[in-house]
Amino acid sequence: MPKSFKRTQRINELIQTTLAEIIQRDAKDLRFGMITLTGVSVAHDLSYAKVFVSVLEEEKATETLDVLNKAAKYLRCELANAVKLRVTPELKFIYDDSTLRGSRISSLINNALKK
Repeated sequence: MPKSFKRTQRINELIQTTLAEIIQRDAKDLRFGMITLTGVSVAHDLSYAKVFVSVLEEEKATETLDVLNKAAKYLRCELANAVKLRVTPELKFIYDDSTLRGSRISSLINNALKK
């Protein structure tokens, strides 16, 4: 009988929740506004993790990603202290514009239905 969750899915969720707690705790030190971690995608060998980030202030998205990617080594160290994994993945923060695209598509559908 196959498992309902793969190991990488469980690790993705663990890293996402732990990183969110770390970033929330250290947000004043990292100099950025409101962000949401929308997902994490870990490589099968756990050497690399893509962390998808949504930013409340869209005009500051590139600045926020620069700050997060510069703080990636610090966040990886904090993650290693919080989560006991044999290998702590290298973190790469990527902008997730899915909420922006979703609201744009929703408004287009609403406009089409009104006509």
